[in-house]
Amino acid sequence: MRDGYVVTWQGREYDAVPDRDKVRIYSAQPAEGFTEVKPGRYVRVLEPDEYDEIMYVRTMCTWRGEPFIVLAEADTWLRLEYTGGRAPVARELGLEEFDYGVYQGWAPANEVHDRYEHRV
Repeated sequence: MRDGYVVTWQGREYDAVPDRDKVRIYSAQPAEGFTEVKPGRYVRVLEPDEYDEIMYVRTMCTWRGEPFIVLAEADTWLRLEYTGGRAPVARELGLEEFDYGVYQGWAPANEVHDRYEHRV
């Protein structure tokens, strides 16, 4: 499950964080040019002309016939955010109003269908 920036560099995808005109990429393994920032976490800063592509990746799904973003995973449960835009439907599903017009809830992972990555 991914939700964040991804950079393609040297034929591989890395989790990334834009930093003004540069981008920081992260790896769980040591590699040339990467600096260990904490155990099991390595970072490298790339200039704009060094990477091939940057995109935002978000995991989407369907639960009980309605569209959602997958926010988190804990054991056999998924934290979902409703993207259907209909408050009465969100309430019928038993979702919490996390913020004005933003509805979230936990769903059993085995009830979630059609998971895919949306790339922008």
